[in-house]
Amino acid sequence: MIGNPVEHSRSPFIHARFAAQTGEPLEYGRVLAPLDRFAETVREFADRGGRGCNVTVPFKFEAPRLAARCTARAQLAQAANVLRFDAADAGGWLADNTDGIGLVRDIERHAGWPIAGRRVLLAGAGGAAAGVLGPLLQARPRVLLLVNRTHERASALVARHAALARELGVALDAAPQPPRGARFDLLVNATSSSLHGAASPVPASVIGRDSLAVDLMYGPAARAFLDWARAHGAQARDGLGMLVEQAAEAFFVWRGVRPDTAPVLAELRAEVDAEAA
Repeated sequence: MIGNPVEHSRSPFIHARFAAQTGEPLEYGRVLAPLDRFAETVREFADRGGRGCNVTVPFKFEAPRLAARCTARAQLAQAANVLRFDAADAGGWLADNTDGIGLVRDIERHAGWPIAGRRVLLAGAGGAAAGVLGPLLQARPRVLLLVNRTHERASALVARHAALARELGVALDAAPQPPRGARFDLLVNATSSSLHGAASPVPASVIGRDSLAVDLMYGPAARAFLDWARAHGAQARDGLGMLVEQAAEAFFVWRGVRPDTAPVLAELRAEVDAEAA
């Protein structure tokens, strides 16, 4: 895992469990990249024998520029959280983005909550939102509204996904705030509001008793949002399941093997809950 900061990352724990479960040989650690030396840090890691890496904030938008090839989901997001260091004769380095498929799989598999036909509100237009918007559309909600205080940024992200939305029959739009009185089945908080202690970037009127509210953060950072969602009658879920599922997809990109995520998520959930107690 390469990022800044990176010491908090749970990814080494997750990938160690995946490696033990599958029998795949994998060593996974953390590398702190100076803010102005991300590309050099990645190349140095590859020169030392690294075969691939995860990329976290604030480098996800830089990562695709290091790769000779990008998957369709990395191209659409214009951001990557996975690099695989393929040789030149295999086409060169590959960049991928597994964040969105990780979110969708957590919602649909672990939460047991199908997205198809629902009304979705996605808050945020930064790297997190860019990574999840395409896979959310591919889950075929009826409506997906992207809200962000900087409307131009939200509009640009929606414009990039407009063709996919039309192909899938999803009504996709952007706005600075949700329309007054609008109610949504699924709220995904992809803003940094939780890092700043804010309960929610949108009014409580957008959720109700049948809604699911998901914060991409987990642990103490997500607590205010989860408490806010439950206080207004919604089901609440943090980003821990997404973290495990995106890691499983990255493991597949590197090793060609899909680990079983359920026991790893259960173990990690118990650890995080114990730390919070």
